[in-house]
Amino acid sequence: MPDILLINPNTSTDTTAMMVAIAQAEAPRGFTIRGASAQRGEPMIVTASQLEAAAEGVLENGRRHGATAQGIVISAFGDPGIGALREIVDVPVVGICEASILEAAHGGRRFGIATVTPDLVEPIDAKVHALGVGAQYTGTRLTSGDPLALAANPERLLEALAGAVAECIDADRAEAVVIGGGPLGQAAKDLARQFSVPVIAPIPAAMRLLLARLERSMQT
Repeated sequence: MPDILLINPNTSTDTTAMMVAIAQAEAPRGFTIRGASAQRGEPMIVTASQLEAAAEGVLENGRRHGATAQGIVISAFGDPGIGALREIVDVPVVGICEASILEAAHGGRRFGIATVTPDLVEPIDAKVHALGVGAQYTGTRLTSGDPLALAANPERLLEALAGAVAECIDADRAEAVVIGGGPLGQAAKDLARQFSVPVIAPIPAAMRLLLARLERSMQT
């Protein structure tokens, strides 16, 4: 049975289970999503230094669990370790950050990012420009308060992110908005139904990109 490995670069197994369930809902019939959590690190990545440190665990899980996978998803916004992992595996590897940004920017759309982690804005901005879509980027809008406390309260998280999405649309004139974070995956899916412009949930975006790349590889 074909399977896809979803690597959670943080240590929360509950978060991994949530992200696997979202990815599984996007998978074709017969595909299985396997989750792998970081063995060391943080329950939620909230700083640039934590994001950088998470790359090592991504590579460890890729080596340990990726041998039989048809593809790999890195499920942290920032895609830690993605370049190094692509060098050591022979299957497509996608990150939720790159996938959601590319989807939001498709067709020349202006897009913004709504997230909870102010200390990750700089690496997010760098990722946008590295992907070549900086001219379409309207910026990142942030929720207020402690990211960990907010993520632990689904109702407050949804309300706060909805406010950030509205700012992207109303103040920045974004034509699509990315929800920036793997642990925000369920909130992202819920928000996608609340706005007239596309709100891009990053895990489904990563699955769409990975499946498209798998389909192309089978045709060559």
